[in-house]
Amino acid sequence: MPAGFPDFRLGSVLATSFTATLTERRGDALERIPVPQRLVDWLVVSGLDVGSCTDDQLALARELRESIHAAATAAATGEALPVAAVRVINDRSARGRAAAVLTPEGERRWRLGPDSALEDALGVIAADAIDILSGERDGKLALCASPTCRAAFFDTSQSRTRRWCDMGTCGNRHKKARFHRKNAVSP
Repeated sequence: MPAGFPDFRLGSVLATSFTATLTERRGDALERIPVPQRLVDWLVVSGLDVGSCTDDQLALARELRESIHAAATAAATGEALPVAAVRVINDRSARGRAAAVLTPEGERRWRLGPDSALEDALGVIAADAIDILSGERDGKLALCASPTCRAAFFDTSQSRTRRWCDMGTCGNRHKKARFHRKNAVSP
């Protein structure tokens, strides 16, 4: 990753990993795709090589990201999905024309159109969000227990009781704080 930009927080679920390109939503928000090239970088790391991105396309991607986050947050808390968010997700899914292809190694990859690569990539992300939000995938949407993070994540643990979007960041911070509180010397 180029110097000067925060690392990506990648998970195994495309749609919720995409929402993690904006972290610490209730604290000092950290934008992980501040410029079009960073979106290209994230998409490449996620198996969606688009080649390039404009400022307008970055704005469309961020609109999709926030719509997925709003819908996932509503689903995780048992609320109705926001109509505007559903509209954006459906629109991006319908505009994409990516094709799933099987590699000789037995892995799924995405074939994006040469003239519509970014639109196709957003369609793949939107379709993944639809699978999760509609209950088509085995797992449960949840919100990170960190009061500054509150990221939506897809819990596929056996017990479906995960508390943290990422044990390496939010979970680790909580464990460190608890350790320091427990071992603090009282005057």
